[in-house]
Amino acid sequence: MSGNSIRLLGISGSPRIKATDHVVHEALRFAEEKYSVETDYFSASGKKLNFCLHCDYCVRNKEGCIQKDDMVELYEKMILADAWIIGTPVYQGTLSGQTKVMMDRCRAIVARDPKVFLNKVGAATADGGDRVGGQEPAIQTILNFYVINEMIPVSGGSFGSNLGGTFWSKDKGAEGVAEDKEGIKSLHRTIDRLIETAKLLKKTQ
Repeated sequence: MSGNSIRLLGISGSPRIKATDHVVHEALRFAEEKYSVETDYFSASGKKLNFCLHCDYCVRNKEGCIQKDDMVELYEKMILADAWIIGTPVYQGTLSGQTKVMMDRCRAIVARDPKVFLNKVGAATADGGDRVGGQEPAIQTILNFYVINEMIPVSGGSFGSNLGGTFWSKDKGAEGVAEDKEGIKSLHRTIDRLIETAKLLKKTQ
């Protein structure tokens, strides 16, 4: 593949293969068709993702995380990608525990190399069973993670995609989010901005 091509990683932070999985795959499909990017995917479903122990092994040894679970696979994907989109279901008004674990565990590879995620571009999407159930607080938490790790957070912009892709599943899983036309529009706008920003950055490297 060309050195100027964009590598996009989609991450689903849901323990189920339902709404969030569908949304993240839709983001990747749209990006592939419109921009011919190379895509990769990681789902929390069925994975062993241990909580961060805050043992500081990673800080002391600069060798990554002491826990060798399925985060090892995700670390490799994160490092290779130019841009990420993290999707989460809404749990108790914010993101899922699985999504939070994946973000918390990134401390280990940032401790090894503080610039490992520098200037990667990140976007977020969230889906909930209620129309207004915590999608934006969940997305904001993901955007904060990007800022802390020196990534560049993006959204689809004003008038429909303020912070990222927001979906109302009506508790109907993949079928529900597939029917949410406004949600799909917000996601596509977010992906447009994500890829456009990643391309601009690629030109400066």
